[in-house]
Amino acid sequence: MNIPDSWPVTPDEAIALQDRLRPLVITEDRAPPHFRTVAGLDSAYHDDGTVVAAAVVLDAVTLETVETVTATGTTDFPYVPGLLAFRELPTTLAVLEKLSTTPDLIVCDSQGLAHPRRFGMACHLGLLVDLPTIGVAKNAWGDYLDPAPDRGSATSITIDGAPVGRALRTRTAVKPVFVSVGHRIDLDTACAQVLALTREYRQPETTRRADRLCRRLLREVAATGPVRTPDRVDYRDSSR
Repeated sequence: MNIPDSWPVTPDEAIALQDRLRPLVITEDRAPPHFRTVAGLDSAYHDDGTVVAAAVVLDAVTLETVETVTATGTTDFPYVPGLLAFRELPTTLAVLEKLSTTPDLIVCDSQGLAHPRRFGMACHLGLLVDLPTIGVAKNAWGDYLDPAPDRGSATSITIDGAPVGRALRTRTAVKPVFVSVGHRIDLDTACAQVLALTREYRQPETTRRADRLCRRLLREVAATGPVRTPDRVDYRDSSR
């Protein structure tokens, strides 16, 4: 994991870093994809500047939870659309460091290439951890036509006429999710994995479970102040 010694402190510095790193993103599968474990990541904020992050690792076949970890941090980087990664990444990297499992794939509740500078959080995180990474967002950044109503239908997301991702219908007649490449994966593989992770709900199971864990931790922070120890559960060694 390549954790930076320092982070940008102004929006201009952050934009310059995105522009510098963008050419390093790999938009293809380096090897035939074989994902045994998939991690979902999510973050949330408290009014005092506390950031909470959660990582949930699932078995890619059964979708059983393998491991969960949480972490807390702080941020004073301003809230700027297109630069939210700089509020979340330090705590997200901290939570990934606590995992005992190295996931084969990471699913971020954020954008990848479907971003105004083609470098959303999923791209930045993928470069830092050098793992296949997907962005699956609840809303689109770009233009798209509504897919056909059947599960699995998809249409291209474009920015300035260039394709950057897909609007993917994960449940019949339900609003699509918005999938884009983060790093070390191609768009076809990314969409196939998102469909495999959405057997019952609109959002991938990775995202749903990480979001639930984040909400729980945020309630703890609001009630008791920052939680300074990791919340880890390893289901491989339990009866659950």
